[in-house]
Amino acid sequence: MESQENKVTIKIPRPLYNRIKKIVEGSGFNSVTDFIVYVLRDIVSSKQAEDEQLTKEELTAIRKRLKSLGYL
Repeated sequence: MESQENKVTIKIPRPLYNRIKKIVEGSGFNSVTDFIVYVLRDIVSSKQAEDEQLTKEELTAIRKRLKSLGYL
């Protein structure tokens, strides 16, 4: 288990939190935090190299995905 020193707090709007909470219920995720971490890891892991710059198309795709998830 990760220690609290390895974590940070990210603030999201309450309505978005409530929407995610409904999605999480019965989904197998233990919490909204677990779901958000999963989604963010999925997005980040889609990049093969950390130092690569994103193309305009990749940025557009990321923005579209975040919007569809309610983050934007």
